[in-house]
Amino acid sequence: MSGTTGKPSPLGATPRYDGYADWYESFNAPYAEANRDLIVRLLGRGSGPCLDLGCGTGLHFAALREAGHVPVGVDVSADQLAFARTRGTCVRANGATLPFADAAFPAVTMLWISTDVDDFQAVVREAARVLVPGGSLVFAGVHPCFMGPHIEHRDDGSRIVHPTYRIADWHEPQPWWTGRVGLRNRVGMRHVPLADLLQAFIDAGLVLETIVEPEPQHPVPPSLALRLRRPESPRH
Repeated sequence: MSGTTGKPSPLGATPRYDGYADWYESFNAPYAEANRDLIVRLLGRGSGPCLDLGCGTGLHFAALREAGHVPVGVDVSADQLAFARTRGTCVRANGATLPFADAAFPAVTMLWISTDVDDFQAVVREAARVLVPGGSLVFAGVHPCFMGPHIEHRDDGSRIVHPTYRIADWHEPQPWWTGRVGLRNRVGMRHVPLADLLQAFIDAGLVLETIVEPEPQHPVPPSLALRLRRPESPRH
């Protein structure tokens, strides 16, 4: 959701995936399918529009429809939205300044975007604002403790944690990324430490209902998923 030029768009965010949309569509398709059941389960059955915040090429729209919702995608990457618009309604916008009224959506998803947005706290705050009271927000992303710019992956499945975990900032490729030619060597990565990630949802007034470390086939969980709810009335 956040471009290969390194220059902010007129929307005030950097479309780092522009220029990579064709590659990313193929790269991400199997992951989107593998996570489909997880997204449906966390959303639960619903109806009405669901905002997919940082929708990319729209590969998660199928899961939102399966859960009973009509997907509405938002992303800053024009190249990715060219794919997403073939799958549903989309708006090009900065996730930190959404062009929607308060309480406009009964459900919101934030799927694998925490490493791509420039101001995660602002994006969460906007997601909470456009969520109806009682509505659900589903977050899924890389596990801040076990996946990130501070992690060196070893061939035996073990991981080395480098002393950059607490650097909550944009990270360019590091020496221990050598040989990994996937997504992050193309677009870089912003790291959000676990405490910062959870605090962003707390500060936005959301209530945590479910927390999951999916993909049990991996001894070390690569991802983290949450279901949160906007309270019916403000908490005191």
